[in-house]
Amino acid sequence: MITFNHVTKRYNEEKTAVKDLNFTVEKGNIVVLLGPSGCGKTTLLRMVNRLESISEGNIVINEQDSMDLNAIELRRKVGYVIQSNGLFPNMTIEENVMIVPDLLGWTKKEKRERFDYLMKLIGLDPKIYRKRFPHELSGGQQQRIGVVRALAADPPVMLMDEPFGALDPIIREKIQDEFLQIQREVKKTILFVSHDIDEAIKMGDKIVLLRDGEIMQYDTPSEMLTHPKNEFVSQFFGKDRAIKSLSLHTVKNLQEVIGLAHIDDAIEDTKTINVNQDLRNTISMLLNQEADQVIVTDDQGERIGSITIDLVQKYLHFEIKGKLSVSQEG
Repeated sequence: MITFNHVTKRYNEEKTAVKDLNFTVEKGNIVVLLGPSGCGKTTLLRMVNRLESISEGNIVINEQDSMDLNAIELRRKVGYVIQSNGLFPNMTIEENVMIVPDLLGWTKKEKRERFDYLMKLIGLDPKIYRKRFPHELSGGQQQRIGVVRALAADPPVMLMDEPFGALDPIIREKIQDEFLQIQREVKKTILFVSHDIDEAIKMGDKIVLLRDGEIMQYDTPSEMLTHPKNEFVSQFFGKDRAIKSLSLHTVKNLQEVIGLAHIDDAIEDTKTINVNQDLRNTISMLLNQEADQVIVTDDQGERIGSITIDLVQKYLHFEIKGKLSVSQEG
């Protein structure tokens, strides 16, 4: 858990980057810092591990004031992922990943086992990549390594500064999905900086929307899209908020509410998606005629049903009707 108590950052009398912020990142949640350029996102993130000093207020990490810790000790307890991945070119992948465990005095056996576990977690064979160097990997692979390096010493808290921003859209979406799958297993407390609205909606349990160092709204993505607190929030998320909100619904949600359609093996033009895929992307496949049938698999890769446009429409009608009923009862 990370708690910000009246946190302020002043560079001088004329420039205040962060103004008296108060909010809490609950344990095991991803909170996305979102807002226009210069709103204080990265400054706020870097104050957590004291790469930026705090002018006023304090930041409490798991019931301990960050200022009570030695700065180096603090940074070893907080995973940090940046856009450029920050891998050392003269070190092997294993050496890069094991930097913090090495500083903490882990044994060779402990480091090897942890490296193998983490590499399998991101779908890279540890035997193949152990002795390779960063330049031998693709951009997406390097970014994966940057993420597992931050996870290496099993820190309770992770800071992520636009970690997927340098990747092309297709690779970025794939790695976002992979990271959310990892998060379901490791359940870290994560503060995540993004400038991308769709990414914030997809990745965040909650979003802090900032403007000029102040919080405009701190809420779940669903609440921000359906109940923006002011005109700035409404305009920032745009007029297509209803379409964006489809990213909050997954195929699994649909399956739990109304079930999936049967798979027609006679149809040749198909796409296959995981049950945790969001409905916005699923609908795009169908509307863009990328496939006549979208087949759904579970986390073990087993086929469990299919999706059609009619099925999605039925689900959304059910959801809207349910929300109206709750609203009327209230």
